[in-house]
Amino acid sequence: MKALEPFLYHTTVAYFSMEIALRPDIHTYSGGLGVLAGDTARSAADLNLPMVFVTLLSREGYVRQELSAGGAQIDKPNPWTPTDSTHPLPAMVAISIEGRSVWIQPRLYRLACPIGHAVPVLLLDTDLDQNAAEDRKITDRLYGGDDAYRLKQDIVLGIGGLLALRALGFSIRTYHLNEGHAALLALQLLRETRRPTDDLAPGGSLYDRGVVREKCVFTTHTPVEAGFDKFDYALIDRVLGDYLEVDELKQLAGQDRLNMTQLALNLSGYVNGVARRHAETTRKMFPGYQIRSITNGVHAHTWTHRALAELHVARFPHWAHEPEILAFADQLADEDVWNAHQVAKSELVEHVRNATGTLMHADVPLIGLARRMTAYKRPDLLFSDLERLMTIAQDQPFQVVLAGLAHPRDEPGHRLIESFHRHIERLAGVVPVVFLPGYDMKLGAAMVSGSDIWLNTPLPPLEASGTSGMKAALNGVLNFSVLDGWWIEGWVEGVTGWAIEGHPPGAGDASALFDKLQSVVLPLYYNDRARWIWMMKQSISKIGATFNSQRMMRRYATEAYMR
Repeated sequence: MKALEPFLYHTTVAYFSMEIALRPDIHTYSGGLGVLAGDTARSAADLNLPMVFVTLLSREGYVRQELSAGGAQIDKPNPWTPTDSTHPLPAMVAISIEGRSVWIQPRLYRLACPIGHAVPVLLLDTDLDQNAAEDRKITDRLYGGDDAYRLKQDIVLGIGGLLALRALGFSIRTYHLNEGHAALLALQLLRETRRPTDDLAPGGSLYDRGVVREKCVFTTHTPVEAGFDKFDYALIDRVLGDYLEVDELKQLAGQDRLNMTQLALNLSGYVNGVARRHAETTRKMFPGYQIRSITNGVHAHTWTHRALAELHVARFPHWAHEPEILAFADQLADEDVWNAHQVAKSELVEHVRNATGTLMHADVPLIGLARRMTAYKRPDLLFSDLERLMTIAQDQPFQVVLAGLAHPRDEPGHRLIESFHRHIERLAGVVPVVFLPGYDMKLGAAMVSGSDIWLNTPLPPLEASGTSGMKAALNGVLNFSVLDGWWIEGWVEGVTGWAIEGHPPGAGDASALFDKLQSVVLPLYYNDRARWIWMMKQSISKIGATFNSQRMMRRYATEAYMR
């Protein structure tokens, strides 16, 4: 317990997330949600906030992506070795699942920031000798298995995580639920407020929801109904047992199925979306709830390429701790910014050559697109008119680098990835296009720093935030995006990047993309390099100074945790 002692007596906020991106070699994340949680932890350490982070160990990781000869995604386990970077803590807790006692042991990862502070990350593990064989696998695969498996994971995260914190000696005042996976934590808190039946007024509740709401903060992310965890009440009864009176549970979580998002909304005193537009969309989905907005940010020190970071250190020694100072990055010398970017771009070009054999060029504009491969993200919008794309490229050459994972059960997402193989073959000799498998933190960092243009084409209003564009902007990469998520707040046309505004919205987006790429974006790169570099500096100064996780965590601390 000595490793925990520095944290125990001042930590008051616990942040629960099903996934968290700590390092590329620790495979406890699948994408944006986990990367955000990791950046949250990094900034919490920078700012010395009194926080502890709780997640699952996920020994088998999420998905190790390989591609078949025909371009299809092949899903493989992506294991990592917990003993290399974490150590078990001398405490275990038991919870009841399907009538069996399931033991949970937290492992500690100490996340340290460059200036000396650190935060503890607890990774919950059920692969213990005390457990039945099937229960040992609960913390194996991130988002794996069927509904019963997912429910068990939610139980371990929410209820098990809460009990583990107490067993370790933490005194938590605020529980921050990052998405609905940990909502059963709030249910456990509610269960503990049960009043004796004799004390009930007529028509009164057995439970004190107000006490729970004072303790819980909920950040919702997905604006897509299919993204909410929902479970049949028969499954809840079988797996969790008689945990709470069913009528009370249905009032909180929905009459037909237990909706984890609705449960979290009803038991959290502070609820927020992750961008202003996202909060508006969520209020429409869940009318009657007060849903605020704290726009996401990214950890500037983690995502800024070292060549550019060296310029910042020389000019702004404390920029990593106080990225707001990047507001003055527009004063950096044009040549220095361009040369730093070319270092990052050359590294990406070299990575493409080593990974695929395709030779790209540092003097040709490079479009980067990387995200979760799913239909509403529309990652194939750029390829919706191949003839038009080739016509543009004949006069103004460009190249494209793609990456991203499809969820193992997302068949349309798998088909999207496979379609890229056909597009690449059709465009060969005119537009160099590559799809890089194995998208992770390391590849993501290379792409957001080495691209010239960052393309994002979701179907509005389904983008929650879209933090990859923030990472790109930190590196002077110009955003070219549909007006959704965070980009509505960061967009200044012709200054920080460009908007894709279709007429009508959605249906006309492809035409708008091609028109602006041909008439505005590529001509600027080729014909007015000084203006392009000026925009790069505007992107760093205006977006980097604002859309960083230091600013985000200061807002959470003052608006959500100290309310």
